[in-house]
Amino acid sequence: MRVVPLRLQPGDDLRRALEAWMGEQEEQAGCVISAVGSLSVAQVRFAGAAEATAIRGELEILSLAGTLCTDGAHLHIAVADADGAVLGGHLCAGSLVRTTAEVGLGLLPDWQFQRELDPATGCAELRISPRALG
Repeated sequence: MRVVPLRLQPGDDLRRALEAWMGEQEEQAGCVISAVGSLSVAQVRFAGAAEATAIRGELEILSLAGTLCTDGAHLHIAVADADGAVLGGHLCAGSLVRTTAEVGLGLLPDWQFQRELDPATGCAELRISPRALG
């Protein structure tokens, strides 16, 4: 595994920045190792919900986990508001960095991740395969 640190700036879209970053890498599989920082808006899709909910305010990133590939990401986030209330779910586009986001990313050169429709779930699920090096 190759570990890469990434710092995002105020106003960056957290999800879109991670997807764009992954698209620039030679590796075809990645994961989030750690993340700290803050958001001004978190677009979070709660379990079982069809649409994201916008959470606004001074939000601290408590946790960010997930997988990255060139055709998408599956990311979960937990954030705390100014009162310490914690909410979490699927991280969606439109989640904006407030002051910083410091993310540790792992790249997996021996693996290939792809998203493809799974008839059983109706969602684009992760397909894992060894990477053919040639």
